[in-house]
Amino acid sequence: MPRRKSLTTDQLAAAALAVVDRDGLAALTMRTVAQELNMGTMSLYRYVSDREQLERLVVELVLGGVDFTVPDLPTWQERVAALCERIRSAVQAHPAVVPLLLVHRHTSPGVRRSGEALLGIMAGAGFSGERRVIAFRALLAYLVGALQAEGLGPLSGPGTEALAALGEQYPYLAETAVTARNVSPQREFGEGLALVLRGLTP
Repeated sequence: MPRRKSLTTDQLAAAALAVVDRDGLAALTMRTVAQELNMGTMSLYRYVSDREQLERLVVELVLGGVDFTVPDLPTWQERVAALCERIRSAVQAHPAVVPLLLVHRHTSPGVRRSGEALLGIMAGAGFSGERRVIAFRALLAYLVGALQAEGLGPLSGPGTEALAALGEQYPYLAETAVTARNVSPQREFGEGLALVLRGLTP
């Protein structure tokens, strides 16, 4: 195979993300990314050392365009919600990437920037010590869980239709599923986040 010209970090990240989007996170290997780039697997080692580095490149590509500047909004809840919506907008098209946001929370500059911005808002609102830790983790749990639910089990998907048809055996599930078909992803995320934020107090 002829020697390939030098690759940029963005090209490597885009190839890795294409594999993840198409085939899932488990399919991300040095071999599959090399195939995506039409090069030999060993040649890829000239650019990255292992799968973990590929994962970090994927996270940075997905979060790279997010503006983590704290918005000038009246309340801390509105500021947090605006930042979370920016993250959702960047990640929602790549649901298989969501677990990497936690796996690489300590090594990814993008994840660290998001955490610093959110924690800065919470500190300004009066959260401190263990209360800040628990509130921040609750917020992360909602954000990550909502992104996974939207990607793996959307309200507009076949799972909702199947549940809506189970009226006799599971009446509450069925009734809720019938209503769920009319809830947009944007509304589901935004109103769910608002419920979480109302429950968080310094």
